[in-house]
Parts: sequence; C-alpha cells; structure tokens
Amino acid sequence: MPEARKARKRCAIYTRKSTEDGLEQDFNSLDAQREACAAYILSQASEGWETVSELYDDGGWSGGSMKRPALIQLLDDVKADKVDIIVVYKVDRLTRSLADFAKDR
Repeated sequence: MPEARKARKRCAIYTRKSTEDGLEQDFNSLDAQREACAAYILSQASEGWETVSELYDDGGWSGGSMKRPALIQLLDDVKADKVDIIVVYKVDRLTRSLADFAKDR
C-alpha cells in the first residue's frame, strides 16, 4: 500500500538585518539567511514543506520592535491562511524577546 501523501505546508522565510550596512552588495546577509532557510525547507520536502514565493525581508530594522514592514505583512499573511510555517535563520531574526512576540500577537 503506498504511503499517504504528506499535507502541503506553505513555508515563508523571514529575514532581518539591523543595519543597512552591506545590503547593497550583490549577495548580502539577507540573501545568506534566505539561502540557508530555503535549504532547510527543501530538506523537509518529504514532509510536504514548500517555500512560498513572497519575500519577507526587513533590511535595516531592529529586532527590538515588532513594527517592521515585512514582519507585519508576514503575520497578516499567516492570519489570512497564506502561510503555515515561518522559517528563520535564527530566532533573534524574528524577535529579540519571544515573550514580547507572543504577547504582541
């Protein structure tokens, strides 16, 4: 009997860098974060994970505030059922305080 197909899980990659230093380079910190996250999502393909096409990048934004344009859009997309999983390179890219993150949403 064939194995049941895994449910599709739409994965969004969120990247952030506190300063704009180096963002003008052809390959920058946001690109490196996105590449690492995409590789992880690909490693989970057998579990139904796939990357959404939307880019959620906050270059030049501090992690101390939840008021970041790409993060706001990402969380709106989660609420709109467009995203199932958020993938970040490190948790501190998402927020400096998980308690604040949970409280704010």
